[in-house]
Amino acid sequence: MSDRQELARQVLAACEERGIMLATAESCTGGMIAAALTDIAGSSTVVDRGFVTYSNEAKMEMLGVRPETLEAHGAVSHETALEMAAGALARSRAGIAVSVTGIAGPGGGSAEKPVGLVWFGLAMKDRPPVAEQRLFGDRSRAFIREESVKAALSLVLQALSR
Repeated sequence: MSDRQELARQVLAACEERGIMLATAESCTGGMIAAALTDIAGSSTVVDRGFVTYSNEAKMEMLGVRPETLEAHGAVSHETALEMAAGALARSRAGIAVSVTGIAGPGGGSAEKPVGLVWFGLAMKDRPPVAEQRLFGDRSRAFIREESVKAALSLVLQALSR
Protein backbone atom coordinates (compact mmCIF):
# COMPACT_ATOMS: atom_id res chain seq x y z
CA MET A 1 0.00 0.00 0.00
CA SER A 2 1.41 3.42 -0.97
CA ASP A 3 1.79 6.34 1.42
CA ARG A 4 -1.08 8.09 -0.35
CA GLN A 5 -3.38 5.08 -0.03
CA GLU A 6 -2.53 4.65 3.64
CA LEU A 7 -3.14 8.33 4.40
CA ALA A 8 -6.45 8.23 2.53
CA ARG A 9 -7.51 5.14 4.46
CA GLN A 10 -6.61 6.82 7.76
CA VAL A 11 -8.52 9.99 6.81
CA LEU A 12 -11.63 7.99 5.94
CA ALA A 13 -11.42 6.03 9.19
CA ALA A 14 -10.94 9.21 11.26
CA CYS A 15 -13.91 10.92 9.59
CA GLU A 16 -16.08 7.84 10.03
CA GLU A 17 -15.07 7.56 13.68
CA ARG A 18 -16.11 11.18 14.27
CA GLY A 19 -19.25 10.90 12.16
CA ILE A 20 -18.30 13.74 9.81
CA MET A 21 -18.14 14.07 6.06
CA LEU A 22 -15.31 15.62 4.06
CA ALA A 23 -15.19 17.95 1.06
CA THR A 24 -12.23 18.94 -1.10
CA ALA A 25 -11.54 22.15 -3.00
CA GLU A 26 -8.75 21.55 -5.48
CA SER A 27 -6.89 23.64 -7.99
CA CYS A 28 -3.40 22.37 -8.87
CA THR A 29 -4.26 18.78 -7.90
CA GLY A 30 -7.27 18.72 -10.22
CA GLY A 31 -9.31 16.27 -8.15
CA MET A 32 -6.48 13.97 -7.10
CA ILE A 33 -7.32 14.30 -3.39
CA ALA A 34 -10.93 13.30 -3.97
CA ALA A 35 -9.73 10.48 -6.25
CA ALA A 36 -7.33 9.18 -3.58
CA LEU A 37 -10.22 9.00 -1.13
CA THR A 38 -12.80 7.56 -3.50
CA ASP A 39 -10.38 4.89 -4.73
CA ILE A 40 -11.17 3.18 -1.43
CA ALA A 41 -14.33 1.09 -1.22
CA GLY A 42 -16.85 2.49 1.26
CA SER A 43 -15.63 6.08 0.95
CA SER A 44 -19.16 7.25 0.10
CA THR A 45 -20.00 7.20 3.81
CA VAL A 46 -17.42 9.97 4.36
CA VAL A 47 -16.74 11.86 1.11
CA ASP A 48 -19.47 14.39 0.41
CA ARG A 49 -18.07 16.16 -2.66
CA GLY A 50 -15.03 17.53 -4.40
CA PHE A 51 -14.76 20.90 -6.10
CA VAL A 52 -12.21 21.14 -8.90
CA THR A 53 -11.73 24.87 -9.31
CA TYR A 54 -8.81 25.29 -11.65
CA SER A 55 -9.77 28.72 -12.97
CA ASN A 56 -10.30 31.87 -10.94
CA GLU A 57 -13.87 31.98 -12.26
CA ALA A 58 -14.53 28.52 -10.86
CA LYS A 59 -13.06 29.53 -7.49
CA MET A 60 -15.44 32.50 -7.38
CA GLU A 61 -18.55 30.75 -8.74
CA MET A 62 -18.26 27.39 -6.98
CA LEU A 63 -16.56 28.34 -3.71
CA GLY A 64 -17.36 32.01 -3.23
CA VAL A 65 -13.75 33.18 -3.34
CA ARG A 66 -13.98 36.95 -3.52
CA PRO A 67 -12.72 38.69 -6.65
CA GLU A 68 -10.94 41.19 -4.38
CA THR A 69 -8.98 38.36 -2.79
CA LEU A 70 -7.83 37.03 -6.14
CA GLU A 71 -6.95 40.51 -7.37
CA ALA A 72 -5.01 41.49 -4.27
CA HIS A 73 -3.31 38.19 -3.43
CA GLY A 74 -3.62 35.90 -6.46
CA ALA A 75 -4.93 32.38 -6.75
CA VAL A 76 -1.89 30.91 -5.02
CA SER A 77 -2.06 32.58 -1.62
CA HIS A 78 -2.87 32.14 2.05
CA GLU A 79 -6.05 34.16 1.61
CA THR A 80 -7.33 32.21 -1.39
CA ALA A 81 -6.62 28.85 0.28
CA LEU A 82 -8.63 29.98 3.33
CA GLU A 83 -11.58 31.15 1.24
CA MET A 84 -11.53 27.97 -0.84
CA ALA A 85 -11.69 25.75 2.26
CA ALA A 86 -14.36 27.90 3.92
CA GLY A 87 -16.38 27.93 0.68
CA ALA A 88 -16.21 24.14 0.32
CA LEU A 89 -17.38 23.73 3.90
CA ALA A 90 -20.26 26.19 3.44
CA ARG A 91 -21.37 24.64 0.13
CA SER A 92 -21.43 21.03 1.30
CA ARG A 93 -22.69 18.74 4.03
CA ALA A 94 -19.12 18.23 5.21
CA GLY A 95 -17.80 18.85 8.69
CA ILE A 96 -14.26 19.31 7.36
CA ALA A 97 -12.92 20.68 4.10
CA VAL A 98 -9.43 20.87 2.67
CA SER A 99 -8.26 23.12 -0.15
CA VAL A 100 -5.15 23.21 -2.29
CA THR A 101 -3.88 25.87 -4.69
CA GLY A 102 -0.38 26.03 -6.05
CA ILE A 103 2.08 26.18 -8.90
CA ALA A 104 2.85 22.67 -10.13
CA GLY A 105 4.90 23.82 -13.11
CA PRO A 106 6.88 23.35 -15.11
CA GLY A 107 6.12 27.00 -15.97
CA GLY A 108 4.04 29.66 -14.28
CA GLY A 109 6.31 30.44 -11.38
CA SER A 110 7.90 33.75 -10.42
CA ALA A 111 10.46 34.97 -7.91
CA GLU A 112 7.64 35.67 -5.43
CA LYS A 113 5.69 32.51 -6.21
CA PRO A 114 8.04 29.82 -7.49
CA VAL A 115 7.16 26.49 -9.04
CA GLY A 116 6.52 24.12 -6.15
CA LEU A 117 4.75 26.68 -3.94
CA VAL A 118 1.47 25.22 -2.69
CA TRP A 119 -1.01 26.67 -0.20
CA PHE A 120 -3.39 24.46 1.76
CA GLY A 121 -6.54 25.52 3.59
CA LEU A 122 -8.48 23.61 6.21
CA ALA A 123 -11.94 24.48 7.48
CA MET A 124 -13.96 22.71 10.15
CA LYS A 125 -17.31 23.54 11.62
CA ASP A 126 -16.96 25.61 14.82
CA ARG A 127 -13.26 26.39 14.17
CA PRO A 128 -11.68 29.26 12.24
CA PRO A 129 -10.14 28.15 8.94
CA VAL A 130 -6.37 27.84 8.79
CA ALA A 131 -3.87 27.82 5.95
CA GLU A 132 -0.29 26.77 5.51
CA GLN A 133 2.20 26.69 2.69
CA ARG A 134 4.66 24.11 1.49
CA LEU A 135 7.55 24.57 -0.88
CA PHE A 136 8.17 21.37 -2.81
CA GLY A 137 10.88 22.88 -4.99
CA ASP A 138 11.15 23.14 -8.74
CA ARG A 139 10.57 19.42 -9.25
CA SER A 140 8.39 17.60 -11.74
CA ARG A 141 4.71 18.44 -12.03
CA ALA A 142 3.82 14.87 -11.04
CA PHE A 143 6.00 15.06 -7.92
CA ILE A 144 4.51 18.38 -6.77
CA ARG A 145 0.95 17.19 -7.30
CA GLU A 146 1.53 13.84 -5.57
CA GLU A 147 3.23 15.48 -2.59
CA SER A 148 0.37 18.01 -2.42
CA VAL A 149 -2.17 15.19 -2.16
CA LYS A 150 -0.25 13.57 0.67
CA ALA A 151 0.21 16.91 2.45
CA ALA A 152 -3.52 17.70 2.20
CA LEU A 153 -4.49 14.29 3.57
CA SER A 154 -1.97 14.70 6.40
CA LEU A 155 -3.45 18.10 7.29
CA VAL A 156 -6.93 16.59 7.52
CA LEU A 157 -5.65 13.75 9.69
CA GLN A 158 -3.84 16.17 12.02
CA ALA A 159 -6.94 18.35 12.37
CA LEU A 160 -9.10 15.35 13.20
CA SER A 161 -6.71 14.15 15.90
CA ARG A 162 -6.97 17.41 17.88
